[in-house]
Parts: sequence; C-alpha cells; structure tokens
Amino acid sequence: MPSSLKHRIGVDIGRRAKLEDGLAWAAEKDVFYVDIQLDSDANAMETFDAARCNAVKQLCRDNDIHLGLHTLSGVNMAEYSNYFRQAADEYLRAYIDMATRLDAEWVVVHAGYHFTDDYEQRKQASLKRLQRASDYAEEQGVHLLLENMNREPADAEVNYLGYTVEECAFYFENLQSPNLHWTFTINHATLVPEGIDGFLDAFGIDRMREVRVADNLGDKEHHMYPGEGSIDFRALFTRLENMGYTGHYTNGFGTMDDMLRGRDYLIAEAKAAGVPSAQ
Repeated sequence: MPSSLKHRIGVDIGRRAKLEDGLAWAAEKDVFYVDIQLDSDANAMETFDAARCNAVKQLCRDNDIHLGLHTLSGVNMAEYSNYFRQAADEYLRAYIDMATRLDAEWVVVHAGYHFTDDYEQRKQASLKRLQRASDYAEEQGVHLLLENMNREPADAEVNYLGYTVEECAFYFENLQSPNLHWTFTINHATLVPEGIDGFLDAFGIDRMREVRVADNLGDKEHHMYPGEGSIDFRALFTRLENMGYTGHYTNGFGTMDDMLRGRDYLIAEAKAAGVPSAQ
C-alpha cells in the first residue's frame, strides 16, 4: 500500500454525487479514500439492493478505493424522547449494517446536540447510545469514528456535544470499545481556545483514524479552501506526520474538483515543510 501523502488524501463526497459516479470520478483522479452520506436522494440507503451493493464493492476493489460512511450530524444522537430515541438507535444500527453490506472501512458518528438547559441529560443519553452502537459495531466488525464537532455562536440555544477537549475526553474516557476511534476535524478544533495543538496534546494519535481537512478563520464554522483561512498547514503536517500518523486525510470543502485541487495545495505545503511523505 503506497504511503505517500498524495495517496492518503481523500475527499468527502457527502451528498455531492451519486456514490457510483463519485467512485468513478475518484478512480479517474487517483483518489483512494472516499466518504459518503447515505441519507437522501440517489444515495438513500434504501436504494441499495444486493446488486447495487455488489457493484459498489467491485468499483472499490478494482480501483483500490477505501470507502467510509458518514452519518448526518443533524440526526440527534443525544435524543431521549420516546420514539425518537428508538429511531436514533436504529439509525446508527442501519449505518453499521450498511457498512457491512458495502465493505465500508469506517462510519463517522457524532455525539449529538443539546438545547442548553438539558445539557447533562442529553450528554448522558448520547454516551449510552454511542456505547450501544459501539457494542453492535464490535459484533459486526465495523469501526466507528467519533468526530469532534464545531462550536456554535455564544448566544445559540442549540449546541453540539463533543466540541471542546473536555467534552471529547468525556466520551473517549467512557467509551473504551476497540471499535470506537476518533476522526479529527481540524477546522472545528480552531474554534476553541486549545486549538489544533491542544487536541493533539490531549489525545495524541492513538485513537485517530482520520483527519478531516478544511480551512477557516477561527471565528465560526467554515469549510474554506486551504490557504483562504488561518490554519497553518505546514505546522499541521509537520506535527502529525512527526507524531507517526499514517492514516488518511479527508478534504471537506467546496466541490469535488475544489477538493482535488486542494490536495495539490496541501501536498505543496507539506513539501515546503520538509515532510518526508510529501516528497
């Protein structure tokens, strides 16, 4: 398996294309890591019968593409109301089942969100739900990646759980499943005082399985093209690669072609920093 930085930088197709079209594009552009969401339109999971799943798996095998699934952060994993709490559990189980049907190598999950005055109740509900999901993922041989989320404006009533170092530590310390890992979203990390380095100081790379890449200005949620914001990508690659990180990066900004061009920018920044894997 090639270990060059170029090989390891993938794209988040999300809802930008039908999965098969996205995989064909990735094969043409030598993109080897692809993230997809299966919630709606041409990629709604109920549209994946056995024949379609087999075709997707064949596309991935033929082109050495590593496929991951990405749950929707708008589905609240901190739900505690009757009917909705059962639905949230089933939503995660459905994604885990789809991972087995598509041979997907990971499923990105979230801790959910709260409404300010129900913070503790929501936090406990999401912890228990992620534990149940982790148990089921172990049974199915699927790996879950918990994403650190973004800070909302100070006066927002609704806020994501798991956006600060302290909150992420709560989940990682209490969820010890070998199938529960971390996807590090760097632009989210810049929205809290600890920043990117603070997250790396706290958690290292032991549970890190993906680094999600976009730029921002450090003031609110952005998914900007690298170089248009405030993130020092030379410092980022220097630190991560020197720490021994060998996993993949996922670009998550703009169009698919923007993310492809962004890969070239990121490689150039890593080369300028003297990162061996970029040479």
